[in-house]
Amino acid sequence: MTQADSSRATASRIGCSCPGSRHVLHLRFEIPAVHDAELPERLRRLMENITPRVQMIEPDMAVLDLVGAIPYFKRDARGLTELVQLRVLAYFGLRSSAGTAPNRLLAAMACALTPPGRRTVIDDSPEAITAFLRPRPVGEVPGVGAKAAATLAEYGLRTVGDVADVPQLTLQRLLGARAGRALHERALGRDTTIVDPTPTPASIHAEHRFDRAELDPAQHRRALLALADDLGARLRASGQIATGLTCTVRYADLSDTRRSRTLPEGTQHTVLLARAAYTVYESLGLQRARVRSIALRADALRPGDDATRQLTLDQGDDKPLAIEAVTDRARARYGHNVLYPAALAISAHPQQAPHRSQTVRGR
Repeated sequence: MTQADSSRATASRIGCSCPGSRHVLHLRFEIPAVHDAELPERLRRLMENITPRVQMIEPDMAVLDLVGAIPYFKRDARGLTELVQLRVLAYFGLRSSAGTAPNRLLAAMACALTPPGRRTVIDDSPEAITAFLRPRPVGEVPGVGAKAAATLAEYGLRTVGDVADVPQLTLQRLLGARAGRALHERALGRDTTIVDPTPTPASIHAEHRFDRAELDPAQHRRALLALADDLGARLRASGQIATGLTCTVRYADLSDTRRSRTLPEGTQHTVLLARAAYTVYESLGLQRARVRSIALRADALRPGDDATRQLTLDQGDDKPLAIEAVTDRARARYGHNVLYPAALAISAHPQQAPHRSQTVRGR
């Protein structure tokens, strides 16, 4: 065996392939429901001591580009992943799930399958990517909702491998041109999305956790209304509007589905946020899903002075907005639970308050 062959074999064993390899780390932190508002920023600063390319995508998730850090720390991808998890645990007492792979798509999928305190590392080789990706259910691919997965299943396409073996034009006929093209690329493990360290606009987040796996869609909608009510009140209190909304549904098997929607106009009103939340939820096409929690995030916050309102002839929309002003004054004086939507009443008691996460801002 030549010296070059020996080097390649060593690199394969430690999971560090050729110099052009990409290594992306996707982390999910076990952040408590009540935590310091500065915690995400402190996490970001800690991880920037490992690599400058850190992107916080939610208060409890981050993506890191490890390419430059691997030679600096003289560790392979697995060793550097362990180092990041160990530092987060030592400094903040937070366990984390980690997925490391050649691109963001694979890293996110690997992280979603990994329990807290563990890590899944996919080497940058066609064989490793194929071995991980092909057996996975197609519903685990980011961007594939329950409705799309059901459509594919009708044609016997249940795993990522099944989808990868189908021509792109066939997928486009089944799902539409854009969705079919995107799924074809993802089924082959292709993703060119970079880790962007540019700070994301400010957002606020609230989550409702069910006491048990909840199957009833009516309970899911009640949770969405409670979350929209909470976010709307906080936006109005801070004088901000949201221009986007993200809904995350976590299931009994700890997997989750996330959908985002850009709002037609920036708003801070509960009724408009709730309508958008219902639309995002319905797009998931959930059928008797065992849901453990639902989270709602108001995205890309802007000052309330920037708000515009589309004129309408429907005067029915004005009444809830006028009631909000009265509700806000009563809550400011007597507490949040003094007034709440009637749909949240249970035996004269309000819906359990959502778990809150404070405003998350960029640098």
